[in-house]
Amino acid sequence: MAAAAARVVLSSAARRRLWGFSESLLIRGAAGRSLYFGENRLRSTQAATQVVLNVPETRVTCLESGLRVASEDSGLSTCTVGLWIDAGSRYENEKNNGTAHFLEHMAFKGTKKRSQLDLELEIENMGAHLNAYTSREQTVYYAKAFSKDLPRAVEILADIIQNSTLGEAEIERERGVILREMQEVETNLQEVVFDYLHATAYQNTALGRTILGPTENIKSISRKDLVDYITTHYKGPRIVLAAAGGVSHDELLDLAKFHFGDSLCTHKGEIPALPPCKFTGSEIRVRDDKMPLAHLAIAVEAVGWAHPDTICLMVANTLIGNWDRSFGGGMNLSSKLAQLTCHGNLCHSFQSFNTSYTDTGLWGLYMVCESSTVADMLHVVQKEWMRLCTSVTESEVARARNLLKTNMLLQLDGSTPICEDIGRQMLCYNRRIPIPELEARIDAVNAETIREVCTKYIYNRSPAIAAVGSPLLTESRLDKYQGPPPSNMETSPPKKELRLVC
Repeated sequence: MAAAAARVVLSSAARRRLWGFSESLLIRGAAGRSLYFGENRLRSTQAATQVVLNVPETRVTCLESGLRVASEDSGLSTCTVGLWIDAGSRYENEKNNGTAHFLEHMAFKGTKKRSQLDLELEIENMGAHLNAYTSREQTVYYAKAFSKDLPRAVEILADIIQNSTLGEAEIERERGVILREMQEVETNLQEVVFDYLHATAYQNTALGRTILGPTENIKSISRKDLVDYITTHYKGPRIVLAAAGGVSHDELLDLAKFHFGDSLCTHKGEIPALPPCKFTGSEIRVRDDKMPLAHLAIAVEAVGWAHPDTICLMVANTLIGNWDRSFGGGMNLSSKLAQLTCHGNLCHSFQSFNTSYTDTGLWGLYMVCESSTVADMLHVVQKEWMRLCTSVTESEVARARNLLKTNMLLQLDGSTPICEDIGRQMLCYNRRIPIPELEARIDAVNAETIREVCTKYIYNRSPAIAAVGSPLLTESRLDKYQGPPPSNMETSPPKKELRLVC
């Protein structure tokens, strides 16, 4: 979640990262055998080798404190540097849920060296951007600046996470800011549905709680709660200093030793273990008579980042694809589900997702339908899922592999997404997976692998379903077993019906 008025939101990068592609001349003889001209084959090999050699190296160094320093120098005139911390809402309990996000807000409200005004002026005078966000497993603070200002950017980030004053007046002021942010989130139905999906899929666990936390926690979080969270979780082994763009790894390493070398060593005590989160196949429905459409998500339990089946599920997710009524193509769309949806006018849009955490994940579909077509849409979705388990073709998988690789490369567009990729992969895998290795792992997926893995995670598995919508939504039979709602679910307002089925 973006927070703090002191920051300027980063715009999407305008430059493309170019990759070389070569195409061999292919002819077929009378016997149907494929023949390649030797000269073109040689050019293809040389071009592919050059692509690999042109990929900047991701250098990684670990300090004595456990802090990992990772960077990629692409020679740009700008750079992005940030701190990726293995600490999010999953490390909270019911009483302090919302602390990680609250702390992210407080990071820009002044330090022992800089007031909030001084911090804002320094960032603006540098022409830099400062931002932060909190997820369920990570907290991130990062800055984008000119390459020559890398030392100042690192010093500011170090000052923010180590010397924030956390003043009582600023804390009280931020309560109102976060409460208003919660009201804005409630108007984003996709975020609401995904919060409900986590709440029902991971009932009474840390992953089932929201990132912002409940209203009563926001009103009661104290300075002591914030300080305790920092001293407990902001420790060297759980922090990655990542940078991309025009950065020198040796310079970044010297800066890390100077600004973090001693201070992170003072954080004594054991590092808290990641709390386990059990998946529960269940359903939650929120009936709202005023809503014309139904917003719902259906998901099965998937796997964590480092699991061998992750890549295969990513390809399967790409096979399902995304669709919106504004898309052209009609029955010529490559996604089979999009063809069926378009032909039957079953929904306004759908979006497949594959959300991974350390040890679990959610693989499924989010859709927006008219209430009268929910049952038909779910029937088509489940039928398509079963097709992945039984009869998906090699040509479909080949298309999905290429599309996945293209999307992944296009996302690495500029220093900021590259820096994010470095920081996130260092926390998830403890290394940056090279692009050629990632492409090789994607290319290893075929139709047989898709059928095998999808059968493992989809067939005969109880899904988690979250739905928000009009009265007819509750008439659709989405459940198999009925049971009482969990004790931690709040009562809905009048004219809204909250119902959970297990």
